[in-house]
Amino acid sequence: MKSTAMRMLTVPVLLAATVTFASAQEGAKATAREVKQDTKNAAAKTGTAIKDSWITLKVHSQFVPEDTLEGSDIDVDTNKGVVTLNGTVTGDAGKARAVAIAKATDGVNSVVDNLRIAPAHSTTAAARDAGARAADKTKEMGRDAKNATKEATGTTGKAISDGWIKSKIAAQYVTEDSLDKSDIDIDVSKGAVVLNGAVRTAAAKEKATTLARSTDGVKSVKNNLKIDPNVK
Repeated sequence: MKSTAMRMLTVPVLLAATVTFASAQEGAKATAREVKQDTKNAAAKTGTAIKDSWITLKVHSQFVPEDTLEGSDIDVDTNKGVVTLNGTVTGDAGKARAVAIAKATDGVNSVVDNLRIAPAHSTTAAARDAGARAADKTKEMGRDAKNATKEATGTTGKAISDGWIKSKIAAQYVTEDSLDKSDIDIDVSKGAVVLNGAVRTAAAKEKATTLARSTDGVKSVKNNLKIDPNVK
């Protein structure tokens, strides 16, 4: 009788243990599915692989339409999601706005602000002075001055600095389908653009060059991009 009673007690205990184990397994699986879905949702939200080069392009691209950043000369560097801002802005408002834009960009973990406040880039003032002097000269000279002014300030009317050129190129790259998932680094020095990194196709490489060359203020483009169909 005692043995029978013990067996009767053991069965429910084993069943309970089995149910608990099964529940734990289902709970673990559910948690794994949730984590996987969260990751998938995060990737879908950004629409682009979050990598340092993409973050740099995205941050730069958002600087272009900002009035508070007009006349600034900003360089963006990204390393493992940490964005470093170097260069100059024209005031406290521009400095705060640049940092805010960088912090709000997908994939950014933190922002290092090394921006300095300095007078606006001088090309606009120089161009105005050249235009004033040209007013006393012949029409032909006036046309030359007008062309020089256009080259100095660009079709947008904004002063052109290396930082602005980089931002303008970046703005075109992040919206170009053929450059999706590319890994491009843009370097600009006195209007000379150098492209490094990798793109998926020869057409993408050519497109990167074309967009850079058509950007106001660009004097030359050196394309060092490699073609790698597996670039991510």
